[in-house]
Amino acid sequence: MTTPPPPVVQDNPSKHRFEFASQGERAVAIYTLAGDVITFVHTLVPEALQGQGVARQLVLAGLASARERGLRVVAQCPVFAAYMRTHPETHDLLSDEGRALLGL
Repeated sequence: MTTPPPPVVQDNPSKHRFEFASQGERAVAIYTLAGDVITFVHTLVPEALQGQGVARQLVLAGLASARERGLRVVAQCPVFAAYMRTHPETHDLLSDEGRALLGL
């Protein structure tokens, strides 16, 4: 019997969000795009998926996508902000507004 592949985070550009679906639930990281700036606005993880590192996966996928696409980042979402504050390797992604928002 084959095991299904583990769930992956996918960008859903038509809904402006990164999505992670598992156990019949969907976690999302909502963003807006304006020019070359992506603003992460809010991350929602259903209770059934909490405590499994799903929010971190959404953050990592969102930041990886921003880096691949050459986008600057504004982390309005507390989840993205907390991650970026404690991971200096992500600071080069921040726009001027993003740096100011994080106090960097």
